[in-house]
Amino acid sequence: MADILYFGRLSDVTGTGAETLDIPVDITDTAALRRWLDDAKSANGAFLEASVRLAVNSEIVVDPHPVAPTDEIAFMPPVGGG
Repeated sequence: MADILYFGRLSDVTGTGAETLDIPVDITDTAALRRWLDDAKSANGAFLEASVRLAVNSEIVVDPHPVAPTDEIAFMPPVGGG
């Protein structure tokens, strides 16, 4: 099972900061994972925004990057501040 971490507004969208999920076997890269989670969480495109960065096993990656069922995957939207 994959550990999925949600930061910033994505934790609001999902209602949690982290969860463990069984990723379907046909989800083999970050681009497919984005689409699947966006649909599964009814996120209205929040996971698909290009500004949302991903880290797989603590390493920042660029789509499409391979994912495995046991990876830790973090979704990190841009941080705003004042």
